[in-house]
Amino acid sequence: MNATSTTSYAVLAKARAKYGRFLSEQDYSGILACQSVAEVMVYLKTYTHFAPALSGVDEREVHRGRLEALLRQYQFNEFDSLCRYDSSLSEGFSRYIIEKSEVEQLMHFIVLLNARSADRFFFRFPAFLAKHSELDFERLATVHDYAGFLDATSHTSYYPVLRQFCPDEKGRLPAAAIENKLYELVLEHMIAFIGKKTKGSERQELTDIFKKLNDYRMISRIIRLKRYYHMTPEQIKATVNPQISGLSPKLIDLMCEADTAEDVYRIVNDTKYGRLISRAGSDYQGDIGPRVQYKIAKQKLHFSNNPSVVMISFMFLSETELMNVICLIEGVRYQVDPKTIRSMLIR
Repeated sequence: MNATSTTSYAVLAKARAKYGRFLSEQDYSGILACQSVAEVMVYLKTYTHFAPALSGVDEREVHRGRLEALLRQYQFNEFDSLCRYDSSLSEGFSRYIIEKSEVEQLMHFIVLLNARSADRFFFRFPAFLAKHSELDFERLATVHDYAGFLDATSHTSYYPVLRQFCPDEKGRLPAAAIENKLYELVLEHMIAFIGKKTKGSERQELTDIFKKLNDYRMISRIIRLKRYYHMTPEQIKATVNPQISGLSPKLIDLMCEADTAEDVYRIVNDTKYGRLISRAGSDYQGDIGPRVQYKIAKQKLHFSNNPSVVMISFMFLSETELMNVICLIEGVRYQVDPKTIRSMLIR
């Protein structure tokens, strides 16, 4: 067996083994039975693969924000360790993870800025990310307006996107539009990396995955903008980038011109995209992206023979599991009915 095939086997075996330790239905039921965040932490520390991240932490002292930060750091370390099995792709995949996390933090700051609570950012940014990020989190924590925000990010790859926007007459920034453009930038970086570092079936499979996931996010975005923001077709079209999409211009126009979110769903349901959306559940029309991502990633992790595809699928599944855990923590914290919490989990 040559070095390449040995590395490939190691990635496939390691990723699938790690996935096999993910939370089971029994674990979800056990957490749902908890009465406090401290009890959730005890369960995670005692019975799950998150134990290494929580060992030595006193559940009587940890708060929800600290617990979430510990779990996010653990998730990052798990994927980073998996990337080391394939050095040719590890840099690009790790960069993708970091960029997604950076965008999350940038958007968190913008939301706080819109709420005139930017000073709260100091208490929320993940310290572990600062070691890997081009963002200066400590400087951001001292910023109180958009001009200062632009200045603090002027050295980053996000600045050309951020400088395109400015606050309205009420001092509020278009958070949805900024978020869309930032995630497009991250996707463009990933597509370019795939084109440069891979070839053949590996390149095709990776490109198809990212474009397909972007398509479903676009569909979800159009539904959400129709339902909650009542944007005009022209405004919605401005949020769509067909250059990194497999959606036809005709389908995009039909969705944008539809009268309601329900009409968009019916239009898509008659296309090849409708099958996965239906499997994700009609109750989640405006949030189908993460649910479809979970289904695609689960299928790829089990059946793809390309190590890079299995790696990125593991990352997507790990993201989903963490989303579920955070949902559980929040639900337990606010004493939400367990049936309601369970219905929100992506499984």
